[in-house]
Amino acid sequence: MRRRSLAVLAAVPLLFAAACGSEGGAGTAATATGVSAPALKVTGAANTKPTVAFPAKVVETSSYQVVTPGTTGTPAKEGASVVANFTVFTWDGKENKLAGSTYDDGGPQLITLNEQVPEILRKGFAETKGGGRFLSVVGKDALPKEQQAQAPAGQSQVFVVDVVDVPASKAAQGTATDPDLKGVKVESPGGDAAPKLTTKTDEKAPKGLVTKTVIKGAGPEVKSGQSILVQYAGKIWGSDLEFDSSWSRGGEPIMFQIGTGKVIKGWDQGLVGVPVGSRVLLSIPPDLGYGKQGSGEKIKGTDTLVFLVDVLAAY
Repeated sequence: MRRRSLAVLAAVPLLFAAACGSEGGAGTAATATGVSAPALKVTGAANTKPTVAFPAKVVETSSYQVVTPGTTGTPAKEGASVVANFTVFTWDGKENKLAGSTYDDGGPQLITLNEQVPEILRKGFAETKGGGRFLSVVGKDALPKEQQAQAPAGQSQVFVVDVVDVPASKAAQGTATDPDLKGVKVESPGGDAAPKLTTKTDEKAPKGLVTKTVIKGAGPEVKSGQSILVQYAGKIWGSDLEFDSSWSRGGEPIMFQIGTGKVIKGWDQGLVGVPVGSRVLLSIPPDLGYGKQGSGEKIKGTDTLVFLVDVLAAY
């Protein structure tokens, strides 16, 4: 995962998708009342890794139950993105093994509530605010019909989901200033509109890392080890070639852990300490980017990378 392409981080979390057992439609939930059919008992405070006591008899129909409704913001709507921690168990009435947990993986994940997420889980998200927790049994009936016959008999997936946040803003808000970096231009239209980054220039690229503030946020400073929610655009110095951009992929933010080697060094070094809510310009030399090998067809080993990054939240 270290030095991975930022575009990869925009994908649906693999653990979440795998545990759901579906990459297609959501199916029809058998229980739509919001009351969990089995007597599952969840212990542990919200936003800490939970434990679950399982009855011996497995219930294979889907259901959900709001454990704690939460108090922050509003629940996520259909199609929206939500930041959440989740812990998944395979309920077979015997071992009831832990399938995975974001609490073991270093932080919450960003989930888009589209049809890749089973309907029974979307129902839980729709009733849970930030700081809340819900429990969901994802049974065979939550899978597309063509997959139901292939699903193992006598087991269900159990999700305990802690909603951390439902992000509202999609761009840094505030008064923008000139970053004062020769060769680079930034236009900030305001609101949630995408900014424009221009890197077509004959100016020589800086030799070291350059960090310039375009909009100074009013939030706390980003700490190493936190997961940050960002929008960004990346271009190559001198050519104005855009090699990656969350704005160009529909304007949905992405989230990743910062300061721990999960992304390129220029991001780790340039974004730790930035106040949440900021728009930051980064000029990153090759040794703090993808090195001599470059990345893909667009980024050469000698390219200086220029990023415009909106730091929307940190968790």
